[in-house]
Amino acid sequence: APRSDLDRFYEMGRAAAFVRDGGFRKVALQFPDELLADAGQVAGGLEAATGAEMYVLGDTTYGSCCVDEVAAEHVAAEAVLHYGPACLSPCRKLPVLHIFGQQPLDAGRCAEAFRELYPEQQSRVVVLSDVVYAHAMGELEQQLCPEYPNVIFSRLVCGDPPGPAAPGEERKFGRQFSVEAGGLQDYAMFYVGTEGLALTSFMLTWNCCPFSSFNPSTGCGRRETLNVNRALKRRLFLVERAREASVVGILVGTLGVAGCLALLQHLRELLCRAGKRSYTLAVGKPSPAKLANFLEVDIFVLVACAQNSLLDSSDFYRPVVTPYELELACNPAREWTGNYLTDFRDLLPGACAHVELPAAVPAEEAVPDVSLISGQMRAAHLCGPPSSQLPPSSALACRDQPRALAEISPAASFLESRSWRGLEQQLGQTPVSKAVQGRRGIAIAYEDEGCEQ
Repeated sequence: APRSDLDRFYEMGRAAAFVRDGGFRKVALQFPDELLADAGQVAGGLEAATGAEMYVLGDTTYGSCCVDEVAAEHVAAEAVLHYGPACLSPCRKLPVLHIFGQQPLDAGRCAEAFRELYPEQQSRVVVLSDVVYAHAMGELEQQLCPEYPNVIFSRLVCGDPPGPAAPGEERKFGRQFSVEAGGLQDYAMFYVGTEGLALTSFMLTWNCCPFSSFNPSTGCGRRETLNVNRALKRRLFLVERAREASVVGILVGTLGVAGCLALLQHLRELLCRAGKRSYTLAVGKPSPAKLANFLEVDIFVLVACAQNSLLDSSDFYRPVVTPYELELACNPAREWTGNYLTDFRDLLPGACAHVELPAAVPAEEAVPDVSLISGQMRAAHLCGPPSSQLPPSSALACRDQPRALAEISPAASFLESRSWRGLEQQLGQTPVSKAVQGRRGIAIAYEDEGCEQ
């Protein structure tokens, strides 16, 4: 591409100013796969403009929308320049500058599609956009706001905004906007961008609002026909599967989003209190082939950013749920209210949707529950927190090592219950039979085939 196009698309001036103002000497450049071809020219231009060392992160540890602090720390980077679509999840350590790449948007055609979808000029609509079209939202606002006084444009917020949210203010997915006192249920949502995980996450989270969208690549607007209730039914079915599970695999889907380590500890405590065994697995980007190696795991929970948490696990051997769905299954104090949470930070202590674990209930006082899948009775209660003190030595008993291993490890318990144990010699148990002449030749033409014909 011409140098002028690269400078505009990748905002080279803003990136160079960020590096110079911060005094960074080592900077990591994170590109998604579709933009990696320009990485060499961008890195060379920034090194010439700033004098800092630029390191290109060619492959991300997890999803490309998240800032890969793990790969950046391998080169001791002091800051990260993140290019392309982003989930805008706040990072734990390194300063980050997001450069989305300014994709073209026909604001006039978008405004025309908006007028066709909302002919009533008093319509209450919140306008959301994919990050790559955020640069054109100002032009679209100038065209629509004189005609539509009740249209609200969201703005992007990189990182957590300071101070608590005001009444009627929404802060989710790196977007911030304020609605009137009536509440968000009185508004419709208009999304500028292509269909994908971001739109699905928006529709599940704000499921009380009707959605419409404008696809800039095709120039068409439409009312979204995704059956949110059907999608929610699928997710609530996975909650029932999580209630049935006895062994849960905690998939580490990010290490750069703030609060991920606290959530891992929270999930381990929750599963321990619920009487379930857990494994913590770092497998990078989950795939059916990777997760099929853990046959003893009944269900997986994915700790990832809001966009990557809603993993379609229909092709997987075991289902994959979100942390919110696991809490619905294991925390009796959390009830389904119709509001769906995809950002795991909302579940942490001090957050808006945090629910404390209730006190332990004795087993004889637990209220029995009926499984909606197997139809069997089960006890839905939490055990007491694990004691931090070791039991006295007099309470220990010597047991044979294989049996102790089977009780300690869920994997060993699973293998113990399998009917197929591998090849066994069975000396003296196999009857002796006389050897007979087999077929001769190659598979496509055995020597005796002509005789049979």
